[in-house]
Amino acid sequence: MPQVSVLNTTGKKVGTMDLKDDIFGIVPNMSAVHLVVVNYLANQRQGTQSTKTRSEVSGGGKKPWRQKGTGRARQGSTRAPQWTHGGVALGPKPRSYGFSINKKVRKLAMFSALSDKVANDEFTVVDKIELKEIKTAEMVKVLKALGEAKKTLIVVPESDENIYKSARNIKGVKVSPVNALNVYDLVNCNKVVIAKAAVEKLEEVYA
Repeated sequence: MPQVSVLNTTGKKVGTMDLKDDIFGIVPNMSAVHLVVVNYLANQRQGTQSTKTRSEVSGGGKKPWRQKGTGRARQGSTRAPQWTHGGVALGPKPRSYGFSINKKVRKLAMFSALSDKVANDEFTVVDKIELKEIKTAEMVKVLKALGEAKKTLIVVPESDENIYKSARNIKGVKVSPVNALNVYDLVNCNKVVIAKAAVEKLEEVYA
């Protein structure tokens, strides 16, 4: 059973916490992680790109010249794809890039990402993350005390406006409530700073 230190916002150790083996201590399955990250990115795509076919381009109603006897290639419309200002052949049309993934694979990917962070000492548990007011300087001070990283993901038990607004101007820092935690955010950060209550919620949800 993995055991991690619990720190306060000044970086001092105030206790330890045992993490559940089946969530934070498995052998990471990187194939599942990769599939879920690809799925997440695919679902972010709007798929609104569009081109006009020859039937949608204005003009071209008249045959440019007669079929035979001119010495030129036969043409039926000046809006065929080979013409300037013609329609696009086989161009993109609005579509959805999203696809679904088995729930067991999603769960395996989440456990793998969490276990990888714990195994690589990139998982910091804090007894309580809270700010009395919206102040970026205070958040910077807290992050420095906990150990700086190029990209930090702060996971809180529930949405907190003070924390979110204090952190949103800091480069490389993202705040996520535990119920919105996803595999992409875990993979995309160098360090996870998570409140103890958020860890307990994770263990409760995935129990």
